[in-house]
Amino acid sequence: MKILVLGAGGFIGCHLTHRLLQERHAVTAVDLDMDKIADSLNDPNLSFLQQDIRSAEWDLDKRVQDADLVIDLIAYANPGLYLIMPLEVFRLNFTENLKIAEACVRHGKRLIQFSTCEVYGRTAASLKNANLADPEDPIHATFSEDTSEFILGPVSKHRWIYSCAKQLLERVLHAYGLEMGFNYTIVRPFNFIGPKIDFLLHEKQGIPRVFSFFMDALLNGTQMKLVDGGTNRRCYTYIEDGIECTNRIVENPGGVCDRQILNIGSPQNEISICRMAELMREIFAEKFRDLAVRLPDIVSVTGEEFYGKGYDDSNRRIPDIAKVRTLLNWEPRTGIREILETTMRYYVSEYRRNGGSRVPATA
Repeated sequence: MKILVLGAGGFIGCHLTHRLLQERHAVTAVDLDMDKIADSLNDPNLSFLQQDIRSAEWDLDKRVQDADLVIDLIAYANPGLYLIMPLEVFRLNFTENLKIAEACVRHGKRLIQFSTCEVYGRTAASLKNANLADPEDPIHATFSEDTSEFILGPVSKHRWIYSCAKQLLERVLHAYGLEMGFNYTIVRPFNFIGPKIDFLLHEKQGIPRVFSFFMDALLNGTQMKLVDGGTNRRCYTYIEDGIECTNRIVENPGGVCDRQILNIGSPQNEISICRMAELMREIFAEKFRDLAVRLPDIVSVTGEEFYGKGYDDSNRRIPDIAKVRTLLNWEPRTGIREILETTMRYYVSEYRRNGGSRVPATA
């Protein structure tokens, strides 16, 4: 199959491109950055285009017309950017992605659109005067694709502009499906994590995501900062588990993914950000530490202090994965400690390879 992968140089994109090449697909990969995809560039089935899709010279229609399937991963997916450049976040995540979707509509091409679990927003338990019998019951934080309500913060909390842009794109795709029979699959990934998630040593834009920030602190001896105490909880999914599920969506046996919205996540891996910091520090001390160097302190800071004005966040997110279990016979395999240890080992190796002295060569 000829597959056009937009955003192939990002974290999910580079891993997905590698898997598609293993499956012997002919892949046209498009991104501004080739660093994360460098190990695939010599594959004869890969055509890489270093391209800004916002450029007037970009011939989107031709690329879509030449493909059998389009996979769109293009996004600003970094909370730090939602606060400092909200308009550009909206333009890329909605306006530019809508152009891709409409090109697929024009040429009758199937689209796999990566969205985000951030569309779900906050839980009912986070609302004032919710009066829930048991606010800790996971049912209040478990999100299903076709039935869960979306609860977002006020407009002044412009951190939600990313969620809103992705949600609006989903609604437009749904409308095209209703009115024109457009064939799409929307993917909502829940906190994928693994090697290549961020650039630790030379972060290119914004504040790194939570794992990357903690990893950088461990490697360089800076503070591990918990935003508002790190009480928020997430369910982390190993990138290889997520890619396995995505590959099954690509294969789409019997058309089971047509016009579906699908969560991909690991509900068994729920952990608070505070506990994640503690666990990462424990693993680092056990597996990778230079005994001559003191482990970093874990401290609490306010959201505004860390990110800036307009910050808000989801308190808890657990994926309901009944649909992918039923439609694709997929199950996440990797536990949270294994995810963290494997990913940390990758970054320790990268740090050492790039001349870092904090981690000894015998680790």
